[in-house]
Amino acid sequence: MEVASGIPGVVPVRDSKNPHGPALVFGTAAWSSFVTAAKAGDLPG
Repeated sequence: MEVASGIPGVVPVRDSKNPHGPALVFGTAAWSSFVTAAKAGDLPG
């Protein structure tokens, strides 16, 4: 997974194995919530 930085208000994410494929774009608040939940182990496995 690759996460781009430096784009105000959004966080683009793409598959590093397919760099020319599509990217998902998340709002910064949503991405922050996801990262916090992942670090805490609160995501279903």
